[in-house]
Amino acid sequence: MRKNLSGNWKSSIIYILIPILLIAGVLLMSGQNKTTTVKYSQVVNLFRTNQVSEFEIDLSSGALKYKLFKDDDKTPLHTYSVPSVTYFIDDISESVNKYNAANPDKQIVYNYKKGSGGSVLMSLMPTILLVVIIGFFSLWMIRKMGNTIGSENNRALGFGKIKTKSGKDEEKKTFDDVAGCDEEKDELTELVDFLKQPEKYTELGARIPKGVLLVGPPGTGKTLLARAVAGEADAPFLSISGSDFVEMYVGVGASRVRDLFEQAKKQAPAIVFIDEIDAVGRHRGTGLGNTNDEREQTLNQLLVEMDGFGTNTGVIVIAATNRPDVLDPALLRPGRFDRQITVNRPDLQGREDILKIHSRGKPLAPDVDLNEVAKNTIGFTGADLENLMNEAAIIAVRNKRKAVTAQDIVDAASRVEMGTEKKSHKYTDKAKRLTAFHEAGHAVTSYFIKDYYRVKEISIIPRGLGAGGYTWFTPDEESFESKQDMLNELLSLFGGRVAEAVALGDISTGASNDLQRASEICRGMVKKYGMTEALGPVVYDEGNNQVFLGKDYGQVNNYSDDTGMRIDKEVERLMREAYAATEKILREHIDKLELVANTLLEKEKLSGEEFASLMENGYIEEPKEEETSEASEAPEVISENADAESSTVIETAVETAETEDETSDETPTTE
Repeated sequence: MRKNLSGNWKSSIIYILIPILLIAGVLLMSGQNKTTTVKYSQVVNLFRTNQVSEFEIDLSSGALKYKLFKDDDKTPLHTYSVPSVTYFIDDISESVNKYNAANPDKQIVYNYKKGSGGSVLMSLMPTILLVVIIGFFSLWMIRKMGNTIGSENNRALGFGKIKTKSGKDEEKKTFDDVAGCDEEKDELTELVDFLKQPEKYTELGARIPKGVLLVGPPGTGKTLLARAVAGEADAPFLSISGSDFVEMYVGVGASRVRDLFEQAKKQAPAIVFIDEIDAVGRHRGTGLGNTNDEREQTLNQLLVEMDGFGTNTGVIVIAATNRPDVLDPALLRPGRFDRQITVNRPDLQGREDILKIHSRGKPLAPDVDLNEVAKNTIGFTGADLENLMNEAAIIAVRNKRKAVTAQDIVDAASRVEMGTEKKSHKYTDKAKRLTAFHEAGHAVTSYFIKDYYRVKEISIIPRGLGAGGYTWFTPDEESFESKQDMLNELLSLFGGRVAEAVALGDISTGASNDLQRASEICRGMVKKYGMTEALGPVVYDEGNNQVFLGKDYGQVNNYSDDTGMRIDKEVERLMREAYAATEKILREHIDKLELVANTLLEKEKLSGEEFASLMENGYIEEPKEEETSEASEAPEVISENADAESSTVIETAVETAETEDETSDETPTTE
C-alpha cells in the first residue's frame, strides 16, 4: 500500500510541476524579450536633435536607458535595446559632442555600464529552461512507457498463472458450524484424519483419496463443508471457481490448471476446492463442429493432473456441483474423484439444528419454537434457513423489537417465498372480486381433498412479480410423491380456474401458471413415470433436454407419431377429468366458496386458522392465545395464484393423499 501511495504522490508532483515550469519559462521568456514600439532610427534622432539629457548603456548587452530634457524627476527612464553598442556610439557621438560644446552648462551626460558575464546567460535563460523542461518531460514519458510495457510483459508472462483464495482472511469454519448433514460430515471426517495422520493409512496400504465430489442442490452447504474440512485439518485451503480456468485464449486454462497443482504440491498436504466444477468439467465432444476447444483442453489437463503419469501426493481435490449429469465420465471415475457425496436438503432434525446455528447472536422471543419452524420449512436448504432468520431479524428491528418473535419469522417466510406485499397497488373492485374467488377456489377445493396439504394463508394483496394473490399450503410431513398426490395437486391447481367459471361465469388469464403446472404434472405422469393404464409403465421421456447443443442436435423422440398422439390424448384426459372433479367439488360447496371469497374481499388476508374456522363454523372464531402461538411459522409449498409468478412446482416430499375420484366428460374452458 505504501508503495502505491508513493507512486501516486510522485505522479501527482510531476503533473503539477510540469505546467508550473512551462508557465514560468514562458513568462520569463516574454519578460526578457519584451520589446518597445520605438524604432532604432527614432532613438538616434532623439540624440541628434538634442532631446536627450543623459543616458546609460550596457556595453555587453546593449541595454540603453535614457532621459529626455522634457522629463521631470518622476518620469521613469526610457529603455531600449540597441542592436550594436559600437554602431550606436558612432551614430550619436558627433551630435552629442557638438551639443556639449555649444552648451557647456547643460551637457549630455555619458554613462557606460560595464557588461556582466551573466547577462548573456540571463538572456539565454528562457531557452535553456524550456529545453530542460522538454528534455525532462521526454525522459519521464519514455520511462513511463517503459514501465507500462514492462508491466504488460509481466502480465503476459503471468497470464497463465492462477490466483487462488487461501481462506486465511475468512472466518475459520469447523464441523460445529455445519448442521443438517451428519452422514456427509462422517465421510469427510476420514479426509481430516488422512491429512492429520497419513501414516496410519499408508501402513496398511491404503492411499489417500485423490478427489471428493460434493453433489447437491444449491444452498445445501457444499462449500461450507469443504471449508470445514480445511478448518478441522488445519491444512492449506486453495479455493477457486471452475470459471476461473476458462479463457478465450488458447492454452491459458490448461496452464492455470498446472499452476494450481504446482501451488498445492508446494503446500502439501493441502486441499484444492473447485467450486462449480461443471464450468470446466463438462462432457467432451459436445460442441458443434469443433471438439478441440479451449474448455476441453483445460479438462484434459485437469484429468492428467488428478490421475496421470505425475503424482500429486498429499493433494486432495474437493469439488462441488449441482449438475453432476453434465460432467465428463472420465472425471467421475475412481482415481480422480474416488468419492461422490450427495448433500441433500436437510430433514426435520437437520433443519432444527441449522436454525439453532443461524439463530446464534439473535435474541429469540419466548414464543419462538425452532422445532415448529423446522416443521413448516420442508424443502428449505441451509442457505434458505439462514436467509429466513436474517430477514426475521431485519423485520424485528424495523418493528422496534428487542427480540425476534414468531410473527417476525412468519412474515420473513412470506417475504422470502413470495416477495413484499404491494399494499399501495390499487385494483378495481372487479379485479379484486375475481382474485378473491380465484384464491378461494384453490383453498376450498384443497379443503375437501382428503389428507391434502393444510392451508397456511390466503391473500388477495399483490406480491412478487405480477401476483394478484396467493393461496399458501404447507405439508404436514415429508414423503415421496405418489400418483394420488399428483392427482390431488391437479385438483388444487384447477380450483382457481373452476371457481372463476362457476361463481363468476367468466374466466381470466390468472390461471395461466396453474394450467402450465398442471400440464407439466400430467405429461410427467404419462411420459416419465408410466402412471397411466393407456400407455402402461413405459418411459417416453429419456431426458433429451440436454444442456449441450451438440448432444441435442438432430435428436428425435424415441416414440412414433402414433404414440405421440396417444400421449397427447392421455394428457388431455387427465386434465379434463381433474377439471371435472374440481368443478363437482365447488358446485357442491358453492356456499363455502362464496363465504371465503366475500371474507377475503373484506379482510384481504386469512390465516390458516381463520380459514379452517370459516369452513367448520361459517364464521371466524377469536383465536386463543395458545392457538395463536402454535400457528405454523414458516412456509413450505405454495400453490400459486392469479397472475402468479412461476414458482417451483411442488418438488419436495409431500404427504400421501387419497382424493375423490369423480370424473366427468366436461371440457375445461381455455383462454
